[in-house]
Amino acid sequence: MLIAHLSDLHIRPQGVLYQGLVDSNKMCKQAIEHLHALRPRPDVVIITGDLVDEGLPAEYEMAKMLLAGIEQPLLLIPGNHDDRARFRAAFAEQSLAASEGPLHFVAAGLGPVRIIGLDITVPGQHHGDMDEAAQAWLEGALAQEPERPTLIMLHQPPFLSGIPYIDPYACFNAQRLARTVERYPAVERVVCGHVHRAMQLRFGGTLLCTAPSTTTAIGLALEPGAEEASYLEPPALLLHHWKPDTGLITHWVPIGAFPGPMPFA
Repeated sequence: MLIAHLSDLHIRPQGVLYQGLVDSNKMCKQAIEHLHALRPRPDVVIITGDLVDEGLPAEYEMAKMLLAGIEQPLLLIPGNHDDRARFRAAFAEQSLAASEGPLHFVAAGLGPVRIIGLDITVPGQHHGDMDEAAQAWLEGALAQEPERPTLIMLHQPPFLSGIPYIDPYACFNAQRLARTVERYPAVERVVCGHVHRAMQLRFGGTLLCTAPSTTTAIGLALEPGAEEASYLEPPALLLHHWKPDTGLITHWVPIGAFPGPMPFA
């Protein structure tokens, strides 16, 4: 099973640049074109939040138009830049789990890996929160098929990266998530967005990784007093490949055209 993982598209209204500088809509289109060129083609596409930049109706109209080009089943969760109500209305055909409140879901019919979407966003805030209600919901979802290979997707990462200007906006109460995941060894991966960089670490007895953005990268600045900055590094996506003999393998896939192929390996 192949799971393509995009994140932090920051789609803007037609003709408007992200932060007044970057054509995030064009970069989103390029990411989808690259996605279509992958062989074999992914079975499902997931997006871990920040579909749009300001939660505007015009942004969701553009997002629907751009994402309509994805031919595979598409699973989405909101990020801190999304508006939950407008997100729900824009993608109502996806049978989002609740008519109000967090947009959690369980997708178990797309292949051997069950995909769980966990909406930990806090409306009006940039941080996330693994509150008691989210913990109880996740516990119930995992308990339905405790031995099934599972990927959990959320937006804000439940750890401190060391980048001083992004860490205040992590997922609060991360220990609740870690304790829950520890009880279910079949959780192959916890995946996040938000930090616009690829990172990986052990978490809750499994592996956690963050996805790069399809637009700008947040600067890798580990000095305590570093000033916030972003860069036009090569955009990328993640490709999670599940095989019975290995479990889940995660590949970092740069987006674009590169010299090759060359006759050696």
